[in-house]
Amino acid sequence: MGVGVTYVFAAAGFQAVVVEPSDARSAVLGQVVAEQARQGVQRGKLTEPQGSALPQLVHRVAAIDQLPTGLDLIVESVPERLELKRDVLLRAERLHPSILATNTSSLSIDELARTLQRPENFLGMHFFNPVWSLALVELIRGAATTDQVLSDAQSLVATIGKQAIVARDVPGFATSRLDLAAALEAMRMLEDGVASAEDIDRAAVLAYRHPVGPLRLSDIVGLDVRLDIAKHLRSVYGERFAPPDILVAKVAAGELGQKTGRGFHDW
Repeated sequence: MGVGVTYVFAAAGFQAVVVEPSDARSAVLGQVVAEQARQGVQRGKLTEPQGSALPQLVHRVAAIDQLPTGLDLIVESVPERLELKRDVLLRAERLHPSILATNTSSLSIDELARTLQRPENFLGMHFFNPVWSLALVELIRGAATTDQVLSDAQSLVATIGKQAIVARDVPGFATSRLDLAAALEAMRMLEDGVASAEDIDRAAVLAYRHPVGPLRLSDIVGLDVRLDIAKHLRSVYGERFAPPDILVAKVAAGELGQKTGRGFHDW
């Protein structure tokens, strides 16, 4: 997800600075950005000069405190764990960005803002995988978020060529509840032997014009992320969001989807 967010801002001409402690993952970041830029030129979304220049707009630092101060926007995109996100956001806030955003898909904006010094500059900025392909960004307004920060975030979304919806700060917001309900039902169908993973995904793509099927999308998102979100929404809404056994088993086995090479599909 972080790679995708980086790419779309660089593609819009912004200097994008990524915090990535791992040299190996940083190398993958560079490869993915370069490959997506090449494909963007092939699809006519970027000119040749834009495609050539795009990787040079992406810079990496190894720690949050190495970021420049006073950035227009910092987007946090770490796993869906409240204390981890709070720690990252608090450290990022010390750099005084104009907007501080979380890419959470399920955690409460107000709960995340509880330890911040300037919650009025904070909101949810929920992107969708693959970020370079999907046009929506869900903005989640916290109780303290100002009109100006929300307006500035909407402008940034438009500048990177996407459309924004504004959701209230309720668990799962608008999109995660819809998306997770479909994904969990697809997993239960697979458990029940209704059809293969390939055919369940093919049905969603061909019958409902989804760009990617729910099981493949779960692999892209990360099955550990899916499980974290399901556990959280189950605690709020009850058993309709209970994670299926097949999801729990795959995460326990380290089969997390695209990032580990195997999930509901082989990658």
